Amino acid sequence: MTSRTTAPEDQYTAEPFVPESAGLADLRKAASGCRGCPLHRDATQTVFGAGNEHARVMLVGEQPGDQEDRQGRPFVGPAGKLLDRALAEAGIDPGEAYVTNAVKHFKFTRAEPRKRRIHKAPSLRETTACGPWLAAELALVEPELIVVLGATAGKALLGSSFRVTQVRGTVLEEEIHGRRERLVPTVHPSSVLRADDREAAYRGLVSDLTVAARALS
Repeated sequence: MTSRTTAPEDQYTAEPFVPESAGLADLRKAASGCRGCPLHRDATQTVFGAGNEHARVMLVGEQPGDQEDRQGRPFVGPAGKLLDRALAEAGIDPGEAYVTNAVKHFKFTRAEPRKRRIHKAPSLRETTACGPWLAAELALVEPELIVVLGATAGKALLGSSFRVTQVRGTVLEEEIHGRRERLVPTVHPSSVLRADDREAAYRGLVSDLTVAARALS
């Protein structure tokens, strides 16, 4: 319960907005009205997960980007297109996956008014606030494997000590939200787009995703 003098977003938890015993369609609808942290104030809309509701693999990224925020779907921008290509090359059908983000609203900054919106990493507090949505998605999809895309997603699922460089391309087994989960961490596809040697970074991503494909088989 929130107090009469405190706005819901100042509580930094989405829990009051997450309906009980709801399917994914109901969760998505409820998430559109989430005010669990201040990020909703500047974002265009909530960007909830999408894809196969009975997927064997769930891909968890950081937060929506500029295009995702405008279109209302995860991984529809340049990083998402690169991810789809890498998944297919690794042997995972992108159309059979469920994709989502640890944080459901776009956090950004502007250098000047009317300038393009520049991605800004969410804080641990903001990531934790959004945790109930991710937990609800995991409980409903029940994937056989979670592909962790980048540091923010890893910290959301595995704690603040997570370091993607230490465990990328390996199969982990961890207790998450009361379920024993298998996870394969890798970098976020947006980091490939920023890399000096983009081809080498892309090959590394495909290599990690191939580990995930083998774990599914």
